[in-house]
Amino acid sequence: MSLLMNRFLRLFCRPSFVLAFIGPLLACSAMATEAQPTAQDPVVEARLVNISGDLRCLVCQNESLASSHAKLADDLREEVRSLIKKNQTDEEIKTFLTARYGDFVLYRPVVKPMTWALWFGPFVLLLVALAAMLVYLRQRQRQAPASAWTDEELKKAERLLKDGESA
Repeated sequence: MSLLMNRFLRLFCRPSFVLAFIGPLLACSAMATEAQPTAQDPVVEARLVNISGDLRCLVCQNESLASSHAKLADDLREEVRSLIKKNQTDEEIKTFLTARYGDFVLYRPVVKPMTWALWFGPFVLLLVALAAMLVYLRQRQRQAPASAWTDEELKKAERLLKDGESA
């Protein structure tokens, strides 16, 4: 046991090992600082989070501005922060961003004639698809003969079935 301990100490207590592996760890811990708050004013940050949850990231498109990590999202959040500091209301901020980037920047666009296709288009397509399916099924039903077999073929099939049972 002492032989293993002796080898371990000789290997890991060398100055080259300490400098190569433990030195950088000590240097990193010396440079570490406490995490800085995200904003000086927590009220501004709370409003930013609230507003950016309703805005879409222009790069990611399927993420809200609050959850996006894109560089443009950082810029937009900074712009919203500056508008909040100018004492603009949430609606004024959204109106400003909509005027600048279009209705697409809103995660839940307003219902107006320009966005009717966005809001009602899926339902209209569903109704059109259902109507087309009904028309197709009715045409198919009309074209199908009442019985695909003639009376002769039915009698022949019955005879074959009876012959198969008796055999």
